[in-house]
Amino acid sequence: MTRQPLRLAILEAERILTAAGVASPRVDAELLAAHVLGVERTRLPMVPLVDPPVVDAIGRLVAERARRVPLQHLIGWVAIGGVTLVVGPGVFVPRPETELLLGWGLTVIAEMRSPTVVDLCTGSGALALAMANARPDAIVHGVDIDPAALAWARRNAEYRVSAGDTAMRLHAGDVSDPTLLTELDAAVDLVLCNPPYVPTGTDVPPEVAHHDPDIAVFAGPAGLDTIRHVVACAARLLRPGGSVAIEHDDSQGESVPAFAASPPGAHRHRRSPRPGRAAAVQHGPPRLRRGVGDHGVVDRLHRGPACHRGRGQHEVLGAARPPVQRPHVQQVSPRRGARTPTPPRRARRSSPRTA
Repeated sequence: MTRQPLRLAILEAERILTAAGVASPRVDAELLAAHVLGVERTRLPMVPLVDPPVVDAIGRLVAERARRVPLQHLIGWVAIGGVTLVVGPGVFVPRPETELLLGWGLTVIAEMRSPTVVDLCTGSGALALAMANARPDAIVHGVDIDPAALAWARRNAEYRVSAGDTAMRLHAGDVSDPTLLTELDAAVDLVLCNPPYVPTGTDVPPEVAHHDPDIAVFAGPAGLDTIRHVVACAARLLRPGGSVAIEHDDSQGESVPAFAASPPGAHRHRRSPRPGRAAAVQHGPPRLRRGVGDHGVVDRLHRGPACHRGRGQHEVLGAARPPVQRPHVQQVSPRRGARTPTPPRRARRSSPRTA
């Protein structure tokens, strides 16, 4: 069996993805090849030749990506902060710029001991689990309404506990429900939220339109239906001096901060010159005491998962998750010529801008 240069397979994959309109064709081609081979993307130059079955497996995944199936659905994972999460159909794929919320939140609680953190609209559990990983002493809650998203969050939370992280508390709940997490009223140090904020009817990329759940993307005519409830919920949950950050669309740079004025008190909010931003304020009676800055995001169509209806309940999770699935491909060792199973992949962070 004649071995083939991996470089040529990646070049062909890049050509196909470019023609299909994929935003990051080279990155996606390399990540798909690394996924099939079970190696880090950075180690691809160390695999000069591959067997024809490997090329075929890469080609099948490239064909799916060219049909605008999200890259993360094909490789089965996404990274945020210090954690790698499994994702797939039925849950919103976290985007890289959501790490701005995580980084800001970690800065806010840096000097606190055992802070209480709530991630509203948690989706796959991305922000909550990254927070629990970075701050093992924190008490972290994640809330969502969508059963499919909760199933993915549960799976990720179980795996993170098996890896040694502190357990998060996962709740099925509705941010518009005034009884949500009432046991935490005025006791939370930090609220994070990446809600749905795309105005209904907005033209979005195929990865979003056909694969991200609508409930995780669209939020009414102005894209503000969920954010209104998030602001009210955060105002109730936060202790005096607590903080909240909400990712929102660049067109909502005035309206989202205005909602922060609806709880008792006032606010100040600095406008970012960059498109897209996360509204971040500190809360404390009798007023929202100060703006703590805006965080530019790359693309106005990068959304977070929704949480609209339901009642609060939680579980502390602890079992292991199944591994991410890859195509089963036998590879001939370049040095010894022996056929060995595809080695397990240790996932690293990807940086495509669309799903």
